[in-house]
Amino acid sequence: MSEMDLLIKNGTVVSHRGIDQLDIAIRDEKIVAIGNLKDVSAKEAIDATGLHVLPGVIDSQVHFREPGLEHKEDLATGTAAAALGGVTAIFEMPNTNPLTLTAKDMADKVRRGREKAWTDFAFFIGAAAENVENLPMLERQEGVSGVKLFMGSSTGSLLVDNDEDIRRVLSSGVRRVAIHAEDEPRLLERRHLAVDTVLNHPVWRDEVVAYRATERVLKIARETGRRIHVLHITTKEEIELLAKYKDVATVETTPQHLTLSSPDCYERLGSYAQMNPPIRGEEHRQGLWQGVRDGVVDVIGSDHAPHTKEEKANAYPASPSGMPGVQTLLPLLLDHHNKGELSLSHLMDLTSAGPARIYGVAGKGRIALGYDGDLTLVDLKRKQEITGDWLASKCGWSPFEGDTVTGWPVGTIIRGRQVMRDGELLGASGGEPVKFQECL
Repeated sequence: MSEMDLLIKNGTVVSHRGIDQLDIAIRDEKIVAIGNLKDVSAKEAIDATGLHVLPGVIDSQVHFREPGLEHKEDLATGTAAAALGGVTAIFEMPNTNPLTLTAKDMADKVRRGREKAWTDFAFFIGAAAENVENLPMLERQEGVSGVKLFMGSSTGSLLVDNDEDIRRVLSSGVRRVAIHAEDEPRLLERRHLAVDTVLNHPVWRDEVVAYRATERVLKIARETGRRIHVLHITTKEEIELLAKYKDVATVETTPQHLTLSSPDCYERLGSYAQMNPPIRGEEHRQGLWQGVRDGVVDVIGSDHAPHTKEEKANAYPASPSGMPGVQTLLPLLLDHHNKGELSLSHLMDLTSAGPARIYGVAGKGRIALGYDGDLTLVDLKRKQEITGDWLASKCGWSPFEGDTVTGWPVGTIIRGRQVMRDGELLGASGGEPVKFQECL
């Protein structure tokens, strides 16, 4: 066997085979050997004794704010945070300035990604009334992860809130459509409730706002035969409904909705806990965990959506919704694993195999021969405080700052290249567009 580029030795590998002590060899960016490779030579070797080796984590929902809102985040800082958190690829959302609605917008984002992203990347094309006819072409462009449809309050023409326009979007093209499901008519009806205190945020954007939109889009998806992925589900009732639509719909929830609950989070964190859809009461947090255990939830994504401290300091409701999360996605889930709430194999499916399966990623999401050499190395026993000096996001804060978790990412390998080791970024950025099976 010829010399390898990278050899990871003595790690406990979490893969389709189960959990075994194995070596992994990577050459020309691909995994080329798995097993007992003690006689294999390599240009570079990593001794992973005592560490677990996961398939590279894919965060399939982030907002990195570039172009147009770089004072909050940009592709360099966002992907640096991702790599430091053990994430090897990100899928980024279209509510930038300008909105990502045209071929030119998408090509500009891909160019920027190639110039500055630390991780591999893809971008959602936004669905809007003015680009529906072009979606079948736009969804096939380089670097496109899928189509994003906002049913509730969003930026400019990205809001698609009536059934006729939703039906037009779902009838245009074939790739997965990611859905932000909040019912805009009910939000407008209840706008007067968004007053005085952030404790009223989940009152205004109540469970019915979420359920009504999810129910509407599920019916249209089945009618049109279009695959959808319903993002950041927050209620136990939606979980029960979504279980009846698994033929057309996959499901995401977030670490923050699995970890925080109302009213405690708002009393402790104020507007730093404000996001859309909101953090809800403990019965819904438990309902989401039931959805994870029952397999209704297919993916956990961070919904990384940073705003500056100055913006968050505005009095509610002028405070913006959203929180950073790409860097804390894996530490929080490893902590849940150590608390007995999530097996390692299930964690792997929710953060690598699941995103790859849902979006049709080519050659990522598994530790298997021929796949990209994307690996996340974690120390399951390491207790670590989430501190401000570790956070790389430009916004400079996390709702989990000060929390101590058990389980920590210590290495990020992307296509056979060490990008992060022991909390430090290595070399220079070198991200490339993720490839998708339907667009090869």
